[in-house]
Amino acid sequence: MSRNSFIYFATRSIAGTLFSLFYQIETDREEEVDLKGPAVILPKHQYWTDIPLVSLSFRFPLLFVAKKELFRLPGVRSYLSSLGGVPVDRDRSIRTFSAMKYLLSSLKENEKLVLFPEGTYVRGAVGAGKNRLIQMILGIQSELKRPIPFIPMGIRYGERKGCRRRVEIRIGSTLFAERESDAGLLTGQIMNEISRLSRLPRYPS
Repeated sequence: MSRNSFIYFATRSIAGTLFSLFYQIETDREEEVDLKGPAVILPKHQYWTDIPLVSLSFRFPLLFVAKKELFRLPGVRSYLSSLGGVPVDRDRSIRTFSAMKYLLSSLKENEKLVLFPEGTYVRGAVGAGKNRLIQMILGIQSELKRPIPFIPMGIRYGERKGCRRRVEIRIGSTLFAERESDAGLLTGQIMNEISRLSRLPRYPS
């Protein structure tokens, strides 16, 4: 699990060119934050295209939590790892342990982590958030000696006009929490913000 900066930025550049042909992307930031330290970015998840759209929304490189099934083929696994993908096994926590250690150590090195809190595609609504990883991240704040910013992100796919589809990306205000025990409350706040930013209802409401 090691991102290759050349491959990451080259792929992002190609994705930006291709996506400009098929999408009209509008990005709005509710606040300008100079993220010099670690951060966790939490986007809405509806399609595979969410991943490159998130990457195109930030100047700095990102790490992405992804389901392990995407990493089964050796060539695909190597490529996704070079892009900053980190496989997580949602069914067997023992296999996820090394990935979690890597993610937590990366945050200590001021990396920016992308976590889709719904855990899977949810279209037309915002699903329930999963707080296990958020709780683990809150647990290392004392070691970092700084609060970790959690940044909700809305993605809304609009109507298609001609060959291009409108996509609205809204990056919300930073959220914080102090303790591991705050993970449930923080996750609820994150999901409410993702719902507001995406203009999609919560499910279940």
